[in-house]
Amino acid sequence: MELGDGAFTNAHTLRLDLDHVNVEAVTDTEGFHLRDQCTADGVVAAVNGSFSYISDDPAHQPAEPCLDFCCRAGTTVSLPTVTKPAFLVHGGRLMVRTLPATGTLRIGGRLFEWIGSKEPRASADLADGALVVFGAANCRIRYDDHPRTGFVRFVRPEENITPKAGSVVDAVVSHTAAGSHVISSVHPGGGAELFTGSFILRADAAHAGELRPGARVELCTIAGLAADLLTNGVSLGPSVADAAAGTVPAYDESLGVSPFRDVRYARTLVWTTRREIVFRVFDGAPLTDSFRGVSPTEVADLLGREGVDLRDAYHLDGGQSSKIVFREGGRTGVVGNLHYLKWPQEPETEFRWRGVEGRLLNSCFVLRLRRKAGGRTDVDRAAVDISFPGADGGRRASG
Repeated sequence: MELGDGAFTNAHTLRLDLDHVNVEAVTDTEGFHLRDQCTADGVVAAVNGSFSYISDDPAHQPAEPCLDFCCRAGTTVSLPTVTKPAFLVHGGRLMVRTLPATGTLRIGGRLFEWIGSKEPRASADLADGALVVFGAANCRIRYDDHPRTGFVRFVRPEENITPKAGSVVDAVVSHTAAGSHVISSVHPGGGAELFTGSFILRADAAHAGELRPGARVELCTIAGLAADLLTNGVSLGPSVADAAAGTVPAYDESLGVSPFRDVRYARTLVWTTRREIVFRVFDGAPLTDSFRGVSPTEVADLLGREGVDLRDAYHLDGGQSSKIVFREGGRTGVVGNLHYLKWPQEPETEFRWRGVEGRLLNSCFVLRLRRKAGGRTDVDRAAVDISFPGADGGRRASG
């Protein structure tokens, strides 16, 4: 796709019929390579997921790296700190919708309302007895120069805590191996480390009697949805319309440098129609002159020409994470970003090209054939459309 002034991007589109496939948001705290998600029976494709915490300091990593809402294998492990779009499966139904950062939970037999810490009315609700949610999305990623890699991303431990206040009590909530949530530590006056648990609950001291170490936390609702009916899900990036307009206040210091500035990056998009889910990678190589990807306004222009509703198409993690992996004829194919260099972790090690393997991810979308009678699937006969603009003679960039 030509962008003008000699610049172009390659677009890779994965289009699936929802009558034939199930879509699952897969998340993992340890990370995984996208290609490995295509080895399971019935999986036809996988696409990189949404924004997660990224730092180059291996000693300072969050317990839950997915930013804001995350539901893993039927358990909500991270609550949202602010209203954002989200992909989720609730009661067997796939939804892509705005998810307000509000809900209810129960501690010690008492029902509490909760609200995200970045919501404008959080302070007022706290005074009225609600709990306020903090998490990894409250951290601040900083950048510094590096003589070998160019830059490093890091967090200052003294900044990576909840705000201190004499009239509050913070409770760190951890996810147990049995699938439940318990309060693992309590911090009168705030100052709880953001990375020590799945999320942190703040209460006004006058309403903090139930916040005790060992107390069980039962999540009841999230934005009006029954928590026990959530199967999987994750917060998304902004809509194409909001990103193009610069309306992205929910995507702030937890990402360090905003990916929604008016610059060209490789980008991944997702949208749904009545019967389909569509993923698209606009590809780019960061150190080239004419093939760097697309800006948020160029995304809006390109999708708008196709008649896509820009309010219902959403950004996923882009840059060197942008990738689609698919099964075809018994083989695994990879399209999208093939330019990833794994940075050296020690002075004596080298940069390594990992274009096909890609970056280690904490979330992705796995697309699996629906089971037929008898439990059998046929990967090679899936209702999958993978299109490659440019195959009729248009320009392609070499990996």
